[in-house]
Amino acid sequence: MRHPRTGRFVLGLTIVAVPLVLALLGPVFAGEPGPRAASFTLGEGHLLGTDFVGRDVWRQVLHGGRPVVLTALAATALACLVALPVGLAGALTRHRWLEELLMRPLDVLLAVPSLLLILLAATVYSPGPAGLVLLVAAANVPDAARLVRAAAAEAAARPAVEALRLQGETRWRIAAGYVGRSLLRTLAADVGTRLTGVLYLVATAAFLGVGVAPDAADWAVMVDRNRTGLFVQPWAVVVPALLIVALTTGTNLLFDAALDKDRGRGGGRGGHRGGHQGAVILPAGPGGPGGTVPNQTEKGTHT
Repeated sequence: MRHPRTGRFVLGLTIVAVPLVLALLGPVFAGEPGPRAASFTLGEGHLLGTDFVGRDVWRQVLHGGRPVVLTALAATALACLVALPVGLAGALTRHRWLEELLMRPLDVLLAVPSLLLILLAATVYSPGPAGLVLLVAAANVPDAARLVRAAAAEAAARPAVEALRLQGETRWRIAAGYVGRSLLRTLAADVGTRLTGVLYLVATAAFLGVGVAPDAADWAVMVDRNRTGLFVQPWAVVVPALLIVALTTGTNLLFDAALDKDRGRGGGRGGHRGGHQGAVILPAGPGGPGGTVPNQTEKGTHT
């Protein structure tokens, strides 16, 4: 009998494969644009009809996924790459002023809704695709950094970290060898939900015309520009909207299944498994020999 986690993974992979394949390989098979027909028509040699300016909807679908997917992936990766060191530094520093310097400006940005921040920036200049990536990433850094700081602060307060300090380990080795590893499950769960939020934000920004041309081949732009003909030619709106929904839903299912699988393999607190229960594993390096340090949070261990 198939395990529920396996079924969820297969379902998520199946759902997300369709928009991903269309986004990555669609432009290769789109071919040359044909002559334009009347707007919002069905049939007449067009598989999904025509859009608001008479372009073939199927060809627009093949071209429209890559901007959404690449922008969302790049913005999510950039936000995580910035938030991780900022959150770790805020949690591990012993200087209160440094923590305040890092976290308080992020609190100010966190008070501003993400979409409003993007719209305010768009009034100052017209961002292209790269500018949209920077804006979406900047809107996600405050929340991601606070999450990393909270999780890292909990790990840094464990007696095992103090034992590592007494052993003479550097802060870098403590951050990377223990605290950073303890964040893996938290970060994996956050990336899944954050990617969904970023996709929504990118699609909404494109829907409002921020970072893309008004007539660009983009799934979100297609939903916006063709909505006036929804009841005449629904495929121009329904197909790109369903592809965006499939991308977000499938991504969440994949991350949920991966986390459940990791939990089923015995991933314990801090991400340590197997025969190293109650020990912190450190890599060998210039700070000292590798090995294990007793995890004093385990019941019954002795220093």
